[in-house]
Amino acid sequence: MVATASEEEVAGDPKAWKWRVRKRIWDLMERENIAQNPRPVRHRIPNFVGAAKAADLLGGLEAFKKAQCVKVNPDSPQKQVRFLTLTGGKKLLTPQPRLRTGFFSVLESEMLPPGAIKEACTSVGVAKYGRPIGLDEKFKVDLIVIGSVAVDPTTGSRLGKGEGFAELEYGMLRYMGAIDDDTLVVTSVHDKQLVDDIPVEKLLVHDVPVDIICTPTQIIFTNTTIPKPQGIYWEKLSPEKLAQIRILRELKKRIEREAGQKLPCGPSEKLPPTARRRR
Repeated sequence: MVATASEEEVAGDPKAWKWRVRKRIWDLMERENIAQNPRPVRHRIPNFVGAAKAADLLGGLEAFKKAQCVKVNPDSPQKQVRFLTLTGGKKLLTPQPRLRTGFFSVLESEMLPPGAIKEACTSVGVAKYGRPIGLDEKFKVDLIVIGSVAVDPTTGSRLGKGEGFAELEYGMLRYMGAIDDDTLVVTSVHDKQLVDDIPVEKLLVHDVPVDIICTPTQIIFTNTTIPKPQGIYWEKLSPEKLAQIRILRELKKRIEREAGQKLPCGPSEKLPPTARRRR
């Protein structure tokens, strides 16, 4: 079993400021009862009151309407986005939760039996109906929808739940040539998740900024100038994180074999806590 850090241990590292912002947002959402199940929202991409309204605004974006393939995170607040993707006749690309069982799954409405679209939007449905894809699959992602704990509308800087999977997914898609700098990144959050204390200068090279924010009440174009990650930064990737994700280990071995040399490895770390999952 991989050791995980307690919140106190996490608070002692250079990324402690991120945990302070996350904790404030998680606590606020619980206190003001704008959190929705699964609860408590701590250590999750928090589900929120009005998530469906935010998704509907996202569905009205020209970039969404034109997209043929949309990559959407598997978290609860983006369930309606996954539904709109499938009912809109688009290809839905969804990562396996925590990449623990594989890589990505592809779903299309014509793959589904009658009445199965709602189930297909859940993690169980993705596993049941999705077609798993590997590193050799050739495809183009037209739009990325990403979950957030907090996001700054003036810069596009974003914080996830601290596990780094969204960044790894982005890096792998970049490596595969499925996305580039022009691929828009959108997030849907509650208005109370908008913050102004994510210092751009403290962001890491693999942090993914967002171009558009959809809340239940508004659409925000961030006009972000933060550079998007160019791939996987192996020198930042800890042995503990690598041990968690089989597809990353496979990719690392492939690149090393093709290059004829070892890739760098990041410093060891205690992984952050994770939310309890319902069985």
